[in-house]
Amino acid sequence: MTADETGEASSLAAAQAVARKHGVACDEAVRIAAGSNVLVHLKPAPVVARVMTATAVLHDDAEQWLAREVAVGAFVAERSDLVVPPTDILPPGPHVQDGLWMTLWKFVPHDAQAPPPEPRQLGRSLRRLHAVLADFPGDLAPLRETRDWLERLLAELRPSPSLTQLDIDGLRSELDALTPAVFESSLPAQALHGDASMSNLLRTESGPVWIDLEDVCAGPIAWDISGLVTSARARGQNAKFIEQLLAAYGEPGVEDLEAFLEAHALYEVVWQAFEARRRPRAVKRAAASLAQWRERRAG
Repeated sequence: MTADETGEASSLAAAQAVARKHGVACDEAVRIAAGSNVLVHLKPAPVVARVMTATAVLHDDAEQWLAREVAVGAFVAERSDLVVPPTDILPPGPHVQDGLWMTLWKFVPHDAQAPPPEPRQLGRSLRRLHAVLADFPGDLAPLRETRDWLERLLAELRPSPSLTQLDIDGLRSELDALTPAVFESSLPAQALHGDASMSNLLRTESGPVWIDLEDVCAGPIAWDISGLVTSARARGQNAKFIEQLLAAYGEPGVEDLEAFLEAHALYEVVWQAFEARRRPRAVKRAAASLAQWRERRAG
């Protein structure tokens, strides 16, 4: 059994144990997705467990981060249909079981065969999400902590045949250069999704629904907008698609995104390089993101 398979099996077992501990029938724990976290449908209950795996390394206090995720998810769900709500069948968490942290959410059917959302739909959805999040009263970590994660991950990287010391030094230098404009920006701050990408949207009958609020933080809306643009580009969307997405989001917020886009590209390289050490399936993606970063620097 590979490390990925072992981690997934542990996540399934832990999620099922939490459900049963709270009296929820769970005949079968089914993996929905596995990457930085493992998503588990606790059948037949309409409950999905989000089990932290790789992302646990980013947080000094996983319980605090996940408590924020649940609080923000509940806040937005009470005011809109924009996010998957925390479950009300049992306490949504955070829970810890066999050393694994998790939160529990309502199961919402996702149509994986449906076409991706149209650009205008994406832009409007993110704008609506930000409008609701702007009123969130809770205490959130500043975007600066994302920079701290990156610094921590960079300190863990070691030279290898695919990642040179020159690469690592260049990534660290770029992080320092981007910090004033992005992670210590003087732009107005509000509650953010934190990881606004097309992979964190369910395609449902009622339209796109946001998931994965684990990285909620307080910062400029440009961080989320740039994250969505970056993910659209990674999926092969062209300049017209991006232009329509930004137009649908509207002003203000879509101007002067360049530094934020560069920061997201840097984040992708560092995270994938770190993930490649743990998950063989991440090696190819890590190599691709590093090659693109080298090309940008050379240009």
